[in-house]
Amino acid sequence: MDGARASEDLRPGTRPAAFLIGTAHIRAEEVARAAADPAVEVVLSADALELMGLSRDVVQAAIDSGHKVYGLNTLLGSGRDTAVEEASILDYQIQVIRYHHSGVGALLARDEVRAVILTRLIGFTRGGSGVRPDTARFYAELLNRGVVPAIPRDGSVGSSDLTQLAAVAAVAIGEGQALAEDGTVVTGAEALARAGLEPLVLAPGEALALVSANAYSIGAGALQFGRLLRLADLADTALALSLEATARYDGGGNLSPFSPAVQAAKAVDGQRVSAAKVRCLLRGGWLEDPRREASVQDALSFRAAPQTHGAFRAQVTALAEALEVELNGRGDNPLTDLVSGRMVSGGNFQPMQLALAFEALRLGLAHVGISSERRIAKLYPPQRLIRQLNLEAARSGTPLAAEDLPGLLWYSAAGLLAELKFLAAPATLGAPTLSADVEDHSTLAPLALQQLERAVETAGSC
Repeated sequence: MDGARASEDLRPGTRPAAFLIGTAHIRAEEVARAAADPAVEVVLSADALELMGLSRDVVQAAIDSGHKVYGLNTLLGSGRDTAVEEASILDYQIQVIRYHHSGVGALLARDEVRAVILTRLIGFTRGGSGVRPDTARFYAELLNRGVVPAIPRDGSVGSSDLTQLAAVAAVAIGEGQALAEDGTVVTGAEALARAGLEPLVLAPGEALALVSANAYSIGAGALQFGRLLRLADLADTALALSLEATARYDGGGNLSPFSPAVQAAKAVDGQRVSAAKVRCLLRGGWLEDPRREASVQDALSFRAAPQTHGAFRAQVTALAEALEVELNGRGDNPLTDLVSGRMVSGGNFQPMQLALAFEALRLGLAHVGISSERRIAKLYPPQRLIRQLNLEAARSGTPLAAEDLPGLLWYSAAGLLAELKFLAAPATLGAPTLSADVEDHSTLAPLALQQLERAVETAGSC
């Protein structure tokens, strides 16, 4: 079977689910599922191994030619035109990893670490990196034997996630640090020994191939994709509940904006999905009673919610497309090109489309939050009247009624909305120039992702 597929057999005594990485199209949700489950066994197909072998042949041809190739026999960044002597090439591999192993901050969670390694492994199988098949097998074994490198969260400016991937590569060569099963930090050498693995000995050009990719932004972004889908469903559920609440307290809850006629009038897939989910949740309920009197039109936070939620769903779809461009593309520099048989310098390590997808989603989430906060606010005027009536009844001996709506829920929503608006500010425009002004533009995709993670957490609390 080609491509990436997960097969499950839940019978006692059977082998765990397998994730087969081939050469066919890989989807973001497949990566997220495999990264989230440490029991999944990662398997490389024969086609993928063959493609990587052909890619490595191109690297060997470049070595044999004696021509300068970036990162293969030259220094990196501003040292791009400085040659590395042939006698120092293997030592240079170690130097590249040690140099880039410079991340700071809190460590990534275990599922994020698995996502980083899995994403880089998938990148090897696309045929652009020129690593040996044995190196790819080694990365698969890191996953299958539960080796979890300690990866600092911060350090990438989005022109390859160099520091995060160097933390993985450091463990692979028997250096760096890793997380033990009990959460303690051990040396990379000890983690490999516990897993029954010998440190990886790198071949020329492999060090740069291991670190020069966007596997953190892509892998952690794939994990976030699943959370965003769930958040879109939760937003529609909250909308359905708020329609019932406004119908009960304030004479609202008009369902005509959710009708198939309105949704068919505008070809926005996400909008139709959102409206259909709300109709499904309310189907058979008292809001559909034709005898019920309702306002001719509710406020826009109710009436135009399918448009807001639908636009957010469209952005989630755009994120999936951007993730799959990266997962199935070849972002390596230099690119090992099988057609020409050459190693070609390029800029595919700059994931601008992905970074902008992260940016747009935070703005979309803020708009979803605005609508949600406004719907909560609309419930308080009638609720104040209800509380007054309850107090009058209590003075005549009737037990005080419980609050239908928590008194300061609106305040909590307002505070969360302020944070969502703050997080919606652009993150990708702030990178300085680096490496003697050679690296004079960066995407800051990791920062955009991390801000999105905060926004998802905040929106989920609304």
